[in-house]
Amino acid sequence: MTAPLVVEEHDDRVVLRLNRPEVRNAIDRAMVEALHAACAALEAAPRVALLIGTGGTFAAGADIAQLRERRRDDALAGINSGVFERVRKLPMPVIALVDGYALGGGAELAYACDFRIGTPATKIGNPEPGLGILAAAGAAWRLKELVGEPLAKEVLLAGRVLDAQEALAVRLLNEVVDAGDLEPAGHRLADRITAQAPLAVRLTKSVLDAPRDAHPLVDDIAQAVLFETQDKTDRMTAFLDRRKGKS
Repeated sequence: MTAPLVVEEHDDRVVLRLNRPEVRNAIDRAMVEALHAACAALEAAPRVALLIGTGGTFAAGADIAQLRERRRDDALAGINSGVFERVRKLPMPVIALVDGYALGGGAELAYACDFRIGTPATKIGNPEPGLGILAAAGAAWRLKELVGEPLAKEVLLAGRVLDAQEALAVRLLNEVVDAGDLEPAGHRLADRITAQAPLAVRLTKSVLDAPRDAHPLVDDIAQAVLFETQDKTDRMTAFLDRRKGKS
């Protein structure tokens, strides 16, 4: 059986390939379980993750055949919402590389990532109400935070699908590149992230996600941890040495 998720390990990053191209990478239970396994590995050994679809599509949604059979208890179990929230909470940044369709659950998976890079063929939307359900795996609240309430309502209530330039204009996509440059663009962004101090990136992501009432205490605690690291001393010393060399 073909694996629904192909994991490529690198020293400082992991590439996760959604691998059901015959159904446009529709997210089924097997893929959810594979994503949980990938998250467990990234929680144990934090690295940047690049998430990409195979076959020219990111993910065209949840598997409708499975979704049609789900009932109340399945919804309450949070099958997709649970794994997408786990993706969002990964210790290091996650970069979604979005070619073609990112619809329904596919869009919600992309919304859970820290960065999204698209191609001219990118289409992002949430057509769930047209199927008699709602976007319950994060879009109903996360999209509003990403693009603002008026546009989120167009997508979630009126079925608007954003093309690449529309998504770029509202910064739902951080960048749009040619399809052949999509994965290299993801690695270029990963290079920029991994050039930073790893623990500083991890704690900055955590502080960014903290509720407003947690500030400034959470900022001060995170900074206190970083002030004690050898990485901080080494990097600041190197900075000062470079500045002296230029004077």
